[in-house]
Amino acid sequence: MSILNTTSESNAVGATAALYAADRSALGYVPSHTKVLALHPEAFQAWKALQSTIVASLGPRRYELVTLAAAQGIGSAHCLLAHGYKALHFLAEDQLLRIAKDYRNADLNEAEVAMMDFARKLSTNSDAMDESDSLRLRSLGFRDREIVDIALAAAARNYLSRILQALAVDVDVPPQLNEKMRRALLEPLGQTAVG
Repeated sequence: MSILNTTSESNAVGATAALYAADRSALGYVPSHTKVLALHPEAFQAWKALQSTIVASLGPRRYELVTLAAAQGIGSAHCLLAHGYKALHFLAEDQLLRIAKDYRNADLNEAEVAMMDFARKLSTNSDAMDESDSLRLRSLGFRDREIVDIALAAAARNYLSRILQALAVDVDVPPQLNEKMRRALLEPLGQTAVG
């Protein structure tokens, strides 16, 4: 649990209130990470702008796949649960369950698997990356801009996940995720529950 004193929803004003309202509108609630990051609303808005720019360029399905691989590599329950829910807009539940268990055996195409491998390696062993990692993506049809977008998406996930972990932000479970999906998303981290 974070020791930071956040602004309650009833006391939020200005940019903080706007951030809270956006999440209530999109998610139906204000997640713990928003309350913590809203302590510096300008920085959080800049993060959201960066994220939106990457999604617009990479595409939402690819962005969510990269995010899931990076979050798994980092060990971020926060992002696995949040983006597991978001991924359900682009993936069938049964496929997402298989992706959570082993994305290499989840009926994704070779390019998607390579993209997720890249994101996972960036998140677990980035100092061992070299041109062969990008060349693999290029050999599967990714243009240079798309390779940069994949790296940006994975690195951005590392940025946010590590902030949430460092500040001991509470892990929110999107209420729309059923118990089976929650467990599947957390299992690679050696967890089956949060809290």
